[in-house]
Amino acid sequence: MLSAFLPENEKLLLEQISEDNEEAFSQVFHAYKDKLYAFIYRITESKELSSDIVQDTFLKIWELRGKLFSIENFNAYLFRMAQNQAINQLRRMSRETLILMERQKENNPSSETPEEELRYKNISAYIREIVHSLPPQQKAVYTLSREQNLKQEEIARQLQISISTVQNHMTQALRTIREKLKKRLNE
Repeated sequence: MLSAFLPENEKLLLEQISEDNEEAFSQVFHAYKDKLYAFIYRITESKELSSDIVQDTFLKIWELRGKLFSIENFNAYLFRMAQNQAINQLRRMSRETLILMERQKENNPSSETPEEELRYKNISAYIREIVHSLPPQQKAVYTLSREQNLKQEEIARQLQISISTVQNHMTQALRTIREKLKKRLNE
């Protein structure tokens, strides 16, 4: 387990990985994969998505292996990379869902029954209610991201907060929306 290694040994493994040593990479992967999965699962609440993100994160680590020797805190670097990938994936999924709903509505407006159209309007209204009830900072981050399509860096600059705070607020906002929407749809 890598956590049992001294920092010098971890640094040595990272140097070996930067020199294309697959065995060193395997050791790091096996040392971190379960903790990383648990961390990502708390963000996504999806086993499949969490597994994919862990794999993608380590793939990216391998692709960036030539730069690993310069990383001072690999644990923080790895978890931040995975968190960013999780947030980006959730954002992508959210946008894709909205785009698909809009395309369906645009391409085939007459195929919706009045009940489907009413349900869509009710869900949209409920999402707006949820967003309105979010804590002020989460609401601001969500609104700037989703309605004004600002990037994390732009939101951080505009709200004068760090990018990690933007990411945390976005994660919490999406989690709240998802949980409340699930409850409403299961009623």
